[in-house]
Amino acid sequence: MGNLLKKILRFSTFLKIGTIICLSGLLIAYLAPFVHPNTLRVIPFFGLAYPVILLFTLILLLIWSLARSKWAIYTLFVLLIGGKLHFRMISLGSNPEFIPESDKNLSVLSYNVRLFGLYTSDENERLANRNAMFNYIESINPDVACFQEFYHQDRPTSFATRDSLIQSLGIRDYHERYAHKLRGRQNFGVCILSKYPIIAKGDIMFDTQSENDFNYCIYVDVVKNKDTFRIYNVHLQSIKLKQEEYAVFTNDDGQTVEPPSTFRLLIDKLRVAYPKRAEQARKVAEHVQTSPYPVIVCGDFNDTPMSYSYNQFDKFLKDSFRQSAFGIGSTYVGKVPAGRIDYIFHSEELHSADFSIQEKAYSDHRAISCKIFKDSIH
Repeated sequence: MGNLLKKILRFSTFLKIGTIICLSGLLIAYLAPFVHPNTLRVIPFFGLAYPVILLFTLILLLIWSLARSKWAIYTLFVLLIGGKLHFRMISLGSNPEFIPESDKNLSVLSYNVRLFGLYTSDENERLANRNAMFNYIESINPDVACFQEFYHQDRPTSFATRDSLIQSLGIRDYHERYAHKLRGRQNFGVCILSKYPIIAKGDIMFDTQSENDFNYCIYVDVVKNKDTFRIYNVHLQSIKLKQEEYAVFTNDDGQTVEPPSTFRLLIDKLRVAYPKRAEQARKVAEHVQTSPYPVIVCGDFNDTPMSYSYNQFDKFLKDSFRQSAFGIGSTYVGKVPAGRIDYIFHSEELHSADFSIQEKAYSDHRAISCKIFKDSIH
């Protein structure tokens, strides 16, 4: 009997320690959207780990509740502190009762196409993957399409992308920004395609841009009927997790050493990327607030809803996923379990409906799309 009591007490002690760790981690995660990554660089990692921490916290709440322990009250209290932050990860929204006809709403798609699988080693697989993306985009048939990690090769080429999409979608105008490679006439960057007239276009230059970064933000003013929308296409700082970059790795003394593990490489990449993304997001958000028209912000943020970058836009815009979808959204299918990192935001005076996340992924991102319209349409 004594041994059993000791085991129960020991288990209870471990459970209390685990609860303290989880609750502390959850409290730090709550800070991630509001504290700049340069202030304390460990905080963004807690924001990234938030779903896991939350899951363990809910399990602990259940255990303590069944045990009728006061620790259940402590756990519930910390959960309640998070308030609306918990609802950033899920959507309980629904479509409005009335959705305007297609000629009175703007159908928008955002898609990180990962260069249409350009570097897939097998040519047949590469072409099949690109064609699958084309078919999906054509099935959505958006009025405006925002692409990140877009690839376009100047003619002559057997891997036409931009021109093929312009023809198949009936595109009237476009805006793009690329890093150019003269050899092979290759272009890597972002692109906006529009079925409706673009009356103005521009770029937002990132102060954190380096010659090895291909992350950009462009915008266009699109007119549909008598309504003008300013649409931003954003691709915030990438992690660029490639082990081959460390094929030859040297220490501070110039000695060749073993390359770091994938986990260590990920941590190092994130520590560099988080502050860059924060500054890029801040600069884009400041520009958005100067727009003379209602805005739509599309793109790959490379950050979760529990991040400083996301919060720069959530403060004054609506997340269309949370307005017109249901459930837990996940847009990234790459090596890092990041969940939802692709977004379509819009101004407060606009409404969104029919938010959709691509089911089958042909890139390391799933495409997202929705319909956006004004109050005045009702």
